This record gives sequence, C-alpha cells and structure tokens, in this order.
Amino acid sequence: MATTSACSDGGYRYVPGVFQYSAGVAAEPGYAIERARFAHWVPLDEGFARIEAHLKAIGRPLAAFCACELRSPAPFTERGFVDFNRVYVGTLERWKVMRDGVNPVARSNVCPEIDPPAAPGFYAFSYTVPAAGGGLVVAGSGEAPEGHKDYRSVTVRAGETSADAILEKARWVLAEQERRLAALGAGWCDVTATHVYTVHDIHPFLGSELVRRGAAAGGVTWQYCRPPVAGLEYEMDCRGVRREIVI
Repeated sequence: MATTSACSDGGYRYVPGVFQYSAGVAAEPGYAIERARFAHWVPLDEGFARIEAHLKAIGRPLAAFCACELRSPAPFTERGFVDFNRVYVGTLERWKVMRDGVNPVARSNVCPEIDPPAAPGFYAFSYTVPAAGGGLVVAGSGEAPEGHKDYRSVTVRAGETSADAILEKARWVLAEQERRLAALGAGWCDVTATHVYTVHDIHPFLGSELVRRGAAAGGVTWQYCRPPVAGLEYEMDCRGVRREIVI
C-alpha cells in the first residue's frame, strides 16, 4: 500500500503520484475539504485567477488548493499531454504548491464528447478549510498504470472497445480507485460522489461491478467524456466531502 506525505501548510496529506498530479488527498485532523464547481467552464488562466481570489476571500492560503477537475477539447497525444501538463504545473510552481518537482494536488482531466470547451480549463476545484469533517479526493485514473514511459504499452486491452474489453478496463480502473482510497486510509463508505467518464455503455456492469462493490452508495454520475489521452476509453474519480458549492 502506498504511503502518504503531508502538505502541512495546506492542511492535507496526499498519495504521491506523477509530476502532473498526486493520486489522491485527504484532510488532516482539524481540516475539512470543500469543493467548488464553476457554473460554466472557465479557461485555465482565468480559472487559476478565480481560484486564487476565492481562497483569498475565505482567508485560505494558496497551499489549501488540493484538487481540481479539468476539461479539455479532445484527447491529447502522449506528447501533447506532457506539454499541457508542463503549462498546468507552472502555476503550481509559482504558487509554491508544487515544490522540488513534487506535486501534491490531485486532478482529473477529461474531454466532453459533445459540446467540448474551446481550450483546456477548469470545471471544479477542492480546497481545505479549518473545520471538522475531514474529506478526501481521489484523482482520476484511466485503464493504464501511471509513471511508465508511455500509456499505450501498459493500457488494459489497448485499442479494443468491445463490451468485454470495456468491462475489463472498468474493473481495472475500479480496483485502482480502491487502491488509492486504501492508501488514504479510506474506502467506499467514505465516498459521497463517484464520477465515471466514458462514451461507452456502463449499464451492463453498473450493478454487478460499481453498485455491488460499494462505489455507488451516493449514486454514480456518468459524464459523457473521454479520458485525456488518445487510446484510453474509461476513467473514474471519487470524493468524500461534506460541503459543495457552485460559483
């Protein structure tokens, strides 16, 4: 099981991941995680500015920014994804949230199949506040282990989209979400919302996999989106928070 590291000035701990995001975050004692969703998609630079303004307005430091949900126009090539991530983490480095190449912020980045945004931007973000209640956010994961030289060579059933292949991909992703929850000392009983991102039919295994394993205690939100890298077909994320707002 992965161990967590503390982001002490942010009020949370995280499961180390790859340079563009951590695998998940959980509030430290005395803190709670809140989620804010933008009423409308916000371009990346504007989104960072609005997040900074929101944190300042509630008296929280930039280090309190612990997770976000992005939307992109279409799946990236592997090279394009790396290039985008370098731009994204540039702000985290300027904010001194990302230090010495270590990124504590959890993230999902998916691509709406219908009416996509014109450019990458923010859908929602999460942050800590001094309060009881705790909370967690597990980063999005597709059907490929992260941290390898590429995605395609380690993708589950790469290039396949049959019902059987999507089921196998979904099972792998579900298990990865469970691994990340366990690393945070949590389980499905601590989750208040689960997102599934795919353009493929999830109904055949919704009950047998997601509901039966406990991933749908608060329901499942199926967002008709593709994962951010071309060739991936199925992604999930989840969170357990007590307060959510729309701004």
